[in-house]
Amino acid sequence: MWREILPTLDEAGRHVIAPDLAGFGDSEPDPPGTWERHVESLERFRRELGIERSLLVVHDWGGLIGLRWACEHPEAIEALVISSTGFFSDGKWSGMAEALRAPGTGEQVVNTIDRDGFGGLLRSVSPSMSDDALNEYWKAYGDEARRGGQLELYRSGDFEVLEQYDLASIEVPVLLVWGEKDEFAPPAGAHRFERELSDTELVVIDGAGHFVWEDAPEACATALTGFLGRISASSDSST
Repeated sequence: MWREILPTLDEAGRHVIAPDLAGFGDSEPDPPGTWERHVESLERFRRELGIERSLLVVHDWGGLIGLRWACEHPEAIEALVISSTGFFSDGKWSGMAEALRAPGTGEQVVNTIDRDGFGGLLRSVSPSMSDDALNEYWKAYGDEARRGGQLELYRSGDFEVLEQYDLASIEVPVLLVWGEKDEFAPPAGAHRFERELSDTELVVIDGAGHFVWEDAPEACATALTGFLGRISASSDSST
């Protein structure tokens, strides 16, 4: 997902790291594949690399994982870029997610879907998805262990857990990047973030779907580099 944006951030002078979450890409599963386990793994990853502060960029499940980690480690956050996700204790799962959470039904879904069916699902919400990109996303369902990890992740995703977290208490600049036609995480969620968080900037990209970084990489890069420039200027003026 981040392949188009990484060179832009490098050129902006940022040291860019895109963690390959366990069981999603080329990283092996690290069971159990629960929400809590991924949050813990992200912190271990940060400590092993010695990262003290970061601008955190998150999307979809990466938002639920990354923002929960950010609430637990606010001292590590310089700024937030949030796209196509939610972090609300009264959140609702989409139909596909509900199917994965249901015992028996979830197993049937992950064990019967193939690469073509998976590709059809992703392209229904982001028509510009390339074959190469689909091959990478499909790795998360590529074998029995990874499919099981997906079920563990969705079944551990109880939104009530978020009642204990106060994302608004992390008083840092926030950029919200959303696809206008996002069906999995509609722009209403972006507007809610905008209301509930301070110092936010919202960019809704016309014609883009759920995988906004795939659908409109140039527009996303423009929004992100502009945001970086503004927070850098603000930091310089305050020192």
